[in-house]
Amino acid sequence: MARSTTVNEESQLLQTIEMFEVITQSQPLDYQSLEILKETYFKLGREKDVINTSKRIAQSYVQLGQLSSAILEYESILQRFPDDPDVQAALAEIENKANSLSAPRAAEAELVDKAQAGAAKTKAVDGRAVPAGEVDDGLQTMLKHFVDAKVINPADFKLYWTTPSLSEPPKQVMDPFIQVLADKQLLPLDKSLKLLCDKSHLSFIPLEKYDVDIELARTFPKEACQRWCVLPFDRLSKSVLVATANPFNKQAARDLEAVTKNRLLWYIASPPELVKVIKKIFR
Repeated sequence: MARSTTVNEESQLLQTIEMFEVITQSQPLDYQSLEILKETYFKLGREKDVINTSKRIAQSYVQLGQLSSAILEYESILQRFPDDPDVQAALAEIENKANSLSAPRAAEAELVDKAQAGAAKTKAVDGRAVPAGEVDDGLQTMLKHFVDAKVINPADFKLYWTTPSLSEPPKQVMDPFIQVLADKQLLPLDKSLKLLCDKSHLSFIPLEKYDVDIELARTFPKEACQRWCVLPFDRLSKSVLVATANPFNKQAARDLEAVTKNRLLWYIASPPELVKVIKKIFR
């Protein structure tokens, strides 16, 4: 049962719905954003929208091949509406699909495990091999998507990629790599942002239209937010929404995870907006 909300809370929830409906229309497989929508509809007591969104979540899981997650989502609907014909049909279809895919997926999982084990041993930084466990700021993945894919040349990547020092606090917000590329007229921001959204499967969040939770952001380390140009901008239930311009930066994720028990949900934001808000919050 949804709890009663104040006028201000309801206004914020409606803003969240408007924002994330736009996101999920352009990114229908973004189950993170769909989860946020479902939670928001629940808080407003809009049960029909909760169920419809739950079905959209399950459908996205199916299309992504995450059949067990889809089953759990559908079963959560059946607990409330055991005779829902759409859900019953969907579960029967999943069962058939799972039977046909079980053998290939087992082989695929084995290959993935081997690849991850090999990648964990070393990584290349500026042409030298370094042990795993050092700062994983996304260099390897960004190198693959920008250089191996021939978006920019190796020399420019090496020249403009920087890994900030962890031993000293940053004096200001560090410009993201894609902002530097734009400033040097090597790659327009819109192309970089599209590439990152496509490769990371994360959605774009227009921060300039969002009512950022300033107090929430200030509960996270200023140094981490400035060093990695990341911003926890809202909280919903047990999740914290975080904006970034480098979705492959595992060190940034570790730094934020160290100070919260909430799950982090990542979104890609435009660097100028991101830098502007971080500067405003951490003056």
